[in-house]
Amino acid sequence: MERPQTGSVIDGFTLTERLKAGGMATLWRASHPEEAAPLVLKIPFFDPGDDVSAILGYEAEALIHRRLSGPHVPRFVGAGDLARTPYIAMEYVAGTSLAETIRRAPLPATEVTRIGEAVAVALADLHRQGVVHLDLKPENVMLTGNGAVLLDFGLAHHAELPDLLGAESTMPMGTAAYIAPEQVLGERSDPASDLFALGCVLYQLACGEEPFGRPQTVAGMKRRLYHAPKPLRAVDPAIPAWLDEIVRRCLEVDRGRRYAEAGKLAFDLRHPEQVTVSRQRRGSRPRGLWQRLVALFQKRDAQEITGAPTQARRKAGPSIILAAVDLSAGESPLAGAILAETGRLLAAREDSWLACVTVLRTEIIRETQSVDAEGRSLYIKRLVALKDWARPLHLPEERVSYHVIEAVSAADAILRHSERNDIDHIVLGARSSSTLRRHLGSVSTKVVAEAACSVSVVRVKGGAEE
Repeated sequence: MERPQTGSVIDGFTLTERLKAGGMATLWRASHPEEAAPLVLKIPFFDPGDDVSAILGYEAEALIHRRLSGPHVPRFVGAGDLARTPYIAMEYVAGTSLAETIRRAPLPATEVTRIGEAVAVALADLHRQGVVHLDLKPENVMLTGNGAVLLDFGLAHHAELPDLLGAESTMPMGTAAYIAPEQVLGERSDPASDLFALGCVLYQLACGEEPFGRPQTVAGMKRRLYHAPKPLRAVDPAIPAWLDEIVRRCLEVDRGRRYAEAGKLAFDLRHPEQVTVSRQRRGSRPRGLWQRLVALFQKRDAQEITGAPTQARRKAGPSIILAAVDLSAGESPLAGAILAETGRLLAAREDSWLACVTVLRTEIIRETQSVDAEGRSLYIKRLVALKDWARPLHLPEERVSYHVIEAVSAADAILRHSERNDIDHIVLGARSSSTLRRHLGSVSTKVVAEAACSVSVVRVKGGAEE
């Protein structure tokens, strides 16, 4: 893809002015002959060798943003083809970035509550649409004459869509200064996480300090699980007690004590006279110091620490089928046979989801090649090939996800992905028999032997060439 510049035309969108560049994308003012309103094109960076989270974030944002509506999100206009030029086109939102406003902090309590109420109303609307933002911060909020508009859904989670980012990693995803405790532990589905982030923003607006600083490590982010920030009134005694109480409730580690709904938070900010101020801070951190420290490093204790519903296996929900296909040499008879078997299983249960997986082999000794002879990303090429392979199934977006896993061992990658994402059934192919394979084993043999779910092994008559 050529580097965009002023005057470039992408799918009919003309770039007129470069707005800014973030860590993952550039933003451009744009126009289109079929759109009267001013537009913005968000064009992500996909440099070969970079972390694939940028690609996953783009895919997730395009899936989620197109389903959002209302006055608190930019109107979605279109998205680019990953195989050509990826972009997200949306309406241009005129207003003031909360990042600019927060530079004037500390602000008067009346202004803090006005801004907080506007953001809480926007979050309530987002949550009603089944989406948790998971990266609420001043840079992702625009203040307009009609309230607040939320930006950037690259880390968001939609209740009815596959969680592309969560499926690939258990590492914390979010901005260190605002990330919620349960996000640090890998939980990505609770709207209360956005209210914790808003509490961090309110704290910063009220006193000019970030409640947890900007930790650079996971261990530093985990401190918020057991180390409470200094109360607002301890920083500035002039801050009203009711505002201190509202912020404290936002920043509770125990989600049973945190605000559960953005609408309730907006109501309290709108009616501070009705906020009941606690005489003393109730203990919101779990148990004794040693137990807390132990719990921090044991994912199984996430529910006990934060009240989080851990990602338990869905016994009665939709089944998830994982189809593992080798596309390193392009389409093949075995890939076609896997597709046919996958289609049969999906037809048997129409509420099932499909996770399409292909493994991009990495090297142990020498450097792994990340681009082809023409300089194109091998990851993106494989992702596009995986989508092309699954296209004949005609599945709606909410029933299918695509995963290119970089790994040395294909079998280990399939098993790890299956365990992490509660896969119910695996479909994969088996190569033809050989003396070497009988001695060393095969991908299918290892997956069948070690998978915690049922497995279908597909072969092609007369042997497979893969």
